[in-house]
Amino acid sequence: MKKNDLEKQSKTNWERVDAMGDEDIDYSDIPELTDDIIAKATFVPAKQLISIRLDTDVVAWLKKSGRGYQTRANKLLRSLMEQQEKTTKRTRARAA
Repeated sequence: MKKNDLEKQSKTNWERVDAMGDEDIDYSDIPELTDDIIAKATFVPAKQLISIRLDTDVVAWLKKSGRGYQTRANKLLRSLMEQQEKTTKRTRARAA
């Protein structure tokens, strides 16, 4: 979809929005941002589309659990990456 297509479909008065100041925005329907909410917030890194070759049985195993096999593969790889980073940091700390 092209950017122009989105602009044609929008019913928002963007000139009015652009002219608004912070004091003109109604925040009454948004909960207050507390330290507890901030502490529970999680960072979601950007995704990158790639092409990867995996063994057929590995793909079958990932798909066996149903929808979301790519997300599961990403979680497995992230877990391995984080474990290796911790191990590397401990090894460097001992060497220092």
